[in-house]
Amino acid sequence: MSLSLHGVDLIHANGQSALNGIELKVGNGERVAIIGPSGAGKTSLLRLLATSLKPAAGQLELLGAAPWSLSSGARQRLRARIGLIHQAPPLPPRQRVVTAVLAGKLGQWPLAKGLLNLLHPLDSAGAAAALARLDLADKLFERCDQLSGGQLQRVGIARVLYQAPELILADEPVSAMDPVLADHTLGVLCAEASRRGVTLLASLHAVELALAHFPRIVGVRDGRIAFDRPREAVSQADLDALYANEQLHGSLPYSPPVAAPALHIPRC
Repeated sequence: MSLSLHGVDLIHANGQSALNGIELKVGNGERVAIIGPSGAGKTSLLRLLATSLKPAAGQLELLGAAPWSLSSGARQRLRARIGLIHQAPPLPPRQRVVTAVLAGKLGQWPLAKGLLNLLHPLDSAGAAAALARLDLADKLFERCDQLSGGQLQRVGIARVLYQAPELILADEPVSAMDPVLADHTLGVLCAEASRRGVTLLASLHAVELALAHFPRIVGVRDGRIAFDRPREAVSQADLDALYANEQLHGSLPYSPPVAAPALHIPRC
């Protein structure tokens, strides 16, 4: 079992409840998409699984360990086994892309090696190979502030490909990409997870992409799991209830040209 949550609550520092009574189990090698309206708790759930946030109640297990019962050093070693892809990767503007990708190994390298890598890239070929899978090999030595939002997202994904973690958590990893590129990039990410037999959880704004790439769909609304089904079992009624009234707020996500069940996808 890659992860297990039983009766998990999460309360933000301001006292606002973010997650309530979460029950979720994900086996080794599963690919799971998390969908739901804005503010539903998708990002909070992924940050909880990344051990960036501590649950207020309930039981959480990750990769065979209870992270908040570990020492700080052991918890840090656990984090090195988890790859987190941010919607807006926290990359220093003046940092070169090669250094940003190689940073995926910082949690696994000795401190001296990590510091040396900041001065001189220790595995440019490895970084280039990860970038090439995302059609970014030509950006290897460019600065991050010279890239577009979609390119930065792909650099963040390349960093996790280079890290080769046991669990991949992706928070809206393709939100800044056009439909065709988003579809291709998710395909690369899912292929990596399948090839290495690692677990992948991704929150996605575009329901079409979730249905096209992920065998299991978890719907989240108001900090609770609304449904958890194989994609073939996700019904129009499930989606209508999940996104009820959301069409009244904000802009609508795109509809990528990907294969998906013939459902009327609600817009959030």
